[in-house]
Amino acid sequence: MKKRFLAVAVASLMAMSLAACGGSSSSSSEADKTTAAQADSSKAEETKAEASADGKKINVIAKGFQHQFWKAVEKGAMQAGTDLGVEVTFQGPDNESAIAQQIEYLDAAIAQKPAAICFAALDTQASLGSIQTAMDAGIPIIGFDSGVPDAPAGAIKANASTNNLEAGKLAAKETYELIKDKIDGASGTVRIGVVAQESNSQSIVERTKGFVEEMTKLIGEDKVSVEGHDSLKNEKSGAPVIIDVGIPAEVKDADGAAVASAILEKSDLIAIYGSNEFAANAIITANEGLDKIGEGKVVAVGFDAGKKQLQAIKDGLFAGSVTQDPVQIGYKAVELAVKAANGESVSDVDTGALWYNKDNMEDPKIAPCLYE
Repeated sequence: MKKRFLAVAVASLMAMSLAACGGSSSSSSEADKTTAAQADSSKAEETKAEASADGKKINVIAKGFQHQFWKAVEKGAMQAGTDLGVEVTFQGPDNESAIAQQIEYLDAAIAQKPAAICFAALDTQASLGSIQTAMDAGIPIIGFDSGVPDAPAGAIKANASTNNLEAGKLAAKETYELIKDKIDGASGTVRIGVVAQESNSQSIVERTKGFVEEMTKLIGEDKVSVEGHDSLKNEKSGAPVIIDVGIPAEVKDADGAAVASAILEKSDLIAIYGSNEFAANAIITANEGLDKIGEGKVVAVGFDAGKKQLQAIKDGLFAGSVTQDPVQIGYKAVELAVKAANGESVSDVDTGALWYNKDNMEDPKIAPCLYE
């Protein structure tokens, strides 16, 4: 009886032990599965969150950050970020000669893996390695302002910039309205001067070309002889209107002023146009010793802004100028970047240009575009 009791007890203990081990093994397995599932879920949520954050981030790399022009571009970019619900960061080097610094900003932006990058290159060739890295990472790049000229095919999805040819035409239209009576009432030849910084920069060439082409169209092609620099020369003997194009041999203040002075000294001059800030300043400097421009004198028109040119307009020396719209440049660049990041097809956008004079300089739409 005692032996039988011990045997039953031992059997019972063994069964309990096996049951306990079996239960423990089952619980451990289920717990492991639960823990693994939770980890996978957590990882998935983390990945999803990261993707979401990346999808809402746009990095903007400008040419500089010290001029009011870039402050206005930043204002537009930030407003687009607010309107479109994306995070925008805006950076630019200390000045527009700091190529290496800009590349550092670009590389840092790429490392953050944003949804897209907006880029205005100081030097396309110096940027090629970084651009390729962005392309390899699948990060779309949107050019803005002067964009990324001569970038590899497909590297830049689209550009948000001024159509400089159209901007030059706007300058011609406004100038023509100011001088058409002098042209129609002239008893002899009249001259319209054009001062350009150079004949290589695409933006400046187009502003100059746009002005000359539109002015010729408004006056009548058979009435205009384009003279001066070879880049736009189209001479017509006996034409009653001469468009006189002057471009300095080097981009130096003294050379620019000398070219402007040579045009201002011509007695049949009725108007003069400077196709960028440098050219406008050259006209202002040349006039200091000649006193040829201003109200009731030769009509002077410029392009861009800058402290010297703005003061000339306030003082009545310049009738007005054309400015790019940097606020729209920044806004449209971010807008294109968001579309590109979403896989949408994008194309170049003309951000427009504005005519300003002393009467509308304080206009809320124009004032942010007038940098000093």
